[in-house]
Amino acid sequence: MTAPPASGLRRFRTAREPQPERCGLCAAPVDEAHHRHLVDTEKRALVCACAACFLLKEQPGADGRFRAVPARYLTDPDHRLDDRAWESLRIPVGVAFFFRNTALDRLVALYPSPAGATESELEPDAWSAVLGGTALAEVLEPDLEALLLRRTDDGITCHLVPIDVCYELVGRMRLLWQGFDGGAEARAALDAFFAHVGDRARPVGAEDRA
Repeated sequence: MTAPPASGLRRFRTAREPQPERCGLCAAPVDEAHHRHLVDTEKRALVCACAACFLLKEQPGADGRFRAVPARYLTDPDHRLDDRAWESLRIPVGVAFFFRNTALDRLVALYPSPAGATESELEPDAWSAVLGGTALAEVLEPDLEALLLRRTDDGITCHLVPIDVCYELVGRMRLLWQGFDGGAEARAALDAFFAHVGDRARPVGAEDRA
């Protein structure tokens, strides 16, 4: 039998099964079916968490450095955005998310791009006029949740979502983006993503303000 080329042998020897994600606190493997995230408020980063560590950090009073990202999706049927409001936010693309960064002590506006999450200039007065007094902004958890906006020919939607969902969208767009406008595959993924968000969102209510 002829021996395989050395280069092929090296590829065979170095091939490994994908390694499971590990908890950023205890290093235990993270079950993909129960994959949740914490926000590292010092490093301003998302950290994978096993179920036990997530439950620990989810308890009332467990603020500290690591905070559990909530799983709620909300919408406000009574709030409508028009093109004038969108223009005042100065977002150069059709999708953006807004959250309050406590480390920077200010609001941050980001949008997906081929280079990843790109920050957009955000005028505090514009935020206050367009979103500041809304029911969703009232219950928005700093660092942990974002207001996710999308502008299409059918209008403008706004949802409150977990912050890790926004970065999931950023990663997906970065992976699929082609050409100037993103390409058909990226647009289809964007439509599917927002359909999923819309299906999960429930109207904001009094219990969210408690």
